[in-house]
Amino acid sequence: MTMSLPKPVMRGLLSKRLRFHLPIAFTLSVVAAAVFKYTVTEPRKQAYADFYKQYDAMKEFNAMKEAGIFESVRPSGE
Repeated sequence: MTMSLPKPVMRGLLSKRLRFHLPIAFTLSVVAAAVFKYTVTEPRKQAYADFYKQYDAMKEFNAMKEAGIFESVRPSGE
C-alpha cells in the first residue's frame, strides 16, 4: 500500500487567505499609525509649540544683523 499526498486546493485559495490576512493587516496598520502619532508627532508638535512660546523674532533678527549675516542690512557699528 502506498500513501499519496492529497491534492492541494487551489480554487478559492486567494480569497480564503485574504479573508484571514486582510483584517490582521488592517488592524496592524491602524495600531502602527496610532503608535506613530502619539510617540513621534505629538511630542514634536509640543516641542515646536514650546519653542515658539518664548521665541522673539526681532531679538533673533538683531543678533543676526549684528553678526553680519545679512548683505542688505548693515550692523549697528558700521
